[in-house]
Amino acid sequence: MKPAQTGAIDPDEQLQARVAWYYFVGNLTQQEIANRLGTSRVRVNRLLAACRENGVVQITINSRLASCVALEEALVQRYGLEAAVVVPTPENPELVRDALGVGAARYVDEHIADGMTVGIGWGQTLRALIRALPARPRRGLSVVCLQGGLAHCSRINTFEIVSDFADRYGADRHFYAAPIYAASEADRDIILRQGAIRETHEKALASDLAILTAGDITQSLIVEYGLSHPGDLDELLAAGAVGDVIGHFIDARGRPVEHSLNRRTVAVDLEALYRIPRTVFLSGGAHKREVNRAVLLGGYADAFVTDEETAAALTGDG
Repeated sequence: MKPAQTGAIDPDEQLQARVAWYYFVGNLTQQEIANRLGTSRVRVNRLLAACRENGVVQITINSRLASCVALEEALVQRYGLEAAVVVPTPENPELVRDALGVGAARYVDEHIADGMTVGIGWGQTLRALIRALPARPRRGLSVVCLQGGLAHCSRINTFEIVSDFADRYGADRHFYAAPIYAASEADRDIILRQGAIRETHEKALASDLAILTAGDITQSLIVEYGLSHPGDLDELLAAGAVGDVIGHFIDARGRPVEHSLNRRTVAVDLEALYRIPRTVFLSGGAHKREVNRAVLLGGYADAFVTDEETAAALTGDG
């Protein structure tokens, strides 16, 4: 008589292990496994679920993008987003914009359909997006600028951004033929009542999709070229501004600050962003973390595209 065995094999565990091996290593379908074991596909499905629950199967994704996927989910859960896209942070900070453009291109392209009106902000990050977009014509597509332009900035302008984006999709285009900031609140109201500009403004308000970036309070082109008075920046900082969204300066909670510039902005107002069905923000880099958090806390973004280090900081993991 053989001596009693210790550590006898559990038949259920043995079956789970066999099912897991066939599925994850042998690449058999659930139906093929069921046929091999003389059971049903439903039971195989339940056994696979049990393998995950009791630790028989533990999945490790060996990719530098795995942490990005985890951060995407963390952003969605923390800020109530519809979607997030996180890309690895380049070693060279100057390449963050290009990485964001490439990372956002697929998401943006998948959400552009025939007959839509797409509202566009401006900035070097959006130019990087346009470079990464495929040339894919859409029928009846309109592209509209969401804000006025800067008269003294030759590096980038709203006309270029809208035109280049529209060229990718064979779309018509609409511009605010006006500066981002009027001389006074009364002048702003007069500008927005003018025929062609009024039509553009109404079309912008009716956008189906908005694509924007956030501007840092110290490094954005609007701060560099759009502020006409030497004391504006100091006043904005004193009012609590951390950056801007289409020319509107916001505080750390995403609320518009009390400053005359916000009453003189020739652009879609921030409240109108809430009424646009989907608003996508592309914004990253260490210098933008505070304004990015403000954008998310303010609820302006439905989808948010950023880099890994920024995402970690925004979710408390960095």
